[in-house]
Amino acid sequence: MSEQPFKRVFLIVMDSVGIGAAPDAAEFGDVGSDTLGHIAESMNGIGLPTLEKMGIANIKEVQGLTAVENPKAHYGKMQEASNGKDTMTGHWEIMGLRIDEPFRVFPEGFPDELLTALEQEVGRGFLGNKVASGTEILDELAEEHVNTGKLIVYTSADSVLQIAAHEDVVPIDELYDICEKARKLTLQPEYMIGRVIARPFVGEKGNWKRTPNRHDYALKPFGRTVMNELEDGGFDSIAIGKISDIYDGEGITDTYRTTSNDDGMDKLFESMEKDFTGLSFLNLVDFDALFGHRRDPLGYGQALEEFDIRLKEVLERLQSGDLLIVTADHGNDPVHKGTDHTREYVPLLAYDANQPQAIDLGVRSTFADIGATIAHNFGVKAPGYGTSFLDEIVKNKQ
Repeated sequence: MSEQPFKRVFLIVMDSVGIGAAPDAAEFGDVGSDTLGHIAESMNGIGLPTLEKMGIANIKEVQGLTAVENPKAHYGKMQEASNGKDTMTGHWEIMGLRIDEPFRVFPEGFPDELLTALEQEVGRGFLGNKVASGTEILDELAEEHVNTGKLIVYTSADSVLQIAAHEDVVPIDELYDICEKARKLTLQPEYMIGRVIARPFVGEKGNWKRTPNRHDYALKPFGRTVMNELEDGGFDSIAIGKISDIYDGEGITDTYRTTSNDDGMDKLFESMEKDFTGLSFLNLVDFDALFGHRRDPLGYGQALEEFDIRLKEVLERLQSGDLLIVTADHGNDPVHKGTDHTREYVPLLAYDANQPQAIDLGVRSTFADIGATIAHNFGVKAPGYGTSFLDEIVKNKQ
């Protein structure tokens, strides 16, 4: 194996595109979950020709797709080792961390003492304080918010404190400042909240619409990730979409903000035009935020089909010395009960245009295998968890 088989690694996380219930799904209330499978069934067959050729149906049977004899990508699936099924836990594990103590959730709403302290800090009262979807809470409370100036606070099955405000009532800068204050208050051990999220919106009664000005304020990773090692090793570590928020800017050398999945793909193409050495890391959040949480299998399926078209463009733009990895961070089965994430396997597809034949990477015991592979490729310190599959895919080229 050469010292550095790949000059650039492009990592795409299809946020929430799980591929079947994990063995421990019962512990999370997710028996029978299958995000991709149930979306395909709801559509009476899904059309994903690029993912199909890469080998997605070789991982698991999917209605409308066929397992191919010679997939373009190495294929497999990964089981989450950490104790959780949220965005931060999944992403942190991908980059080599294992989270055994889950972030706290607040199914009955946040403690009065927290909101009282926050109200004193920001000078505004609060509405809501319960578990709700982003669209439902606006239908219920946006008009009162506009009339009173009180902030809408809500949460979900994730460890998140979300603060929604109309951009004409609470200017963006003020909302961000409020969320920064909330982040500081929630760093206390008794709260242990993974993310505080600013949720600005616009519109009027009957037509409220969230804007792209969302901003996440996450905890810093509990340890060093592969991205820290890349940055310290002099390599590029490019964050696209909400990646910078998820890692609180740790181990990141450049950031591209995005407004949608489609914009995320455009920004990925921008990074592909750069002559860099290292990682370009993209999260596509619309799958999760717009369709999984809203339990919209048809919208989710259409978004996947649109992504598949753009993915074909990615394959066409890859250069010799590039590796593309496509995966997910958890499931969010849109036909499963509730509105939250589901504990599932996630797909693993690794594409190198110069590979003669793809191999089956099997069932990986942790998402951290991706981080371990990236660290191995660039010769930086390996994470404490995960097993590199670099030798397997490079040996296959020889």
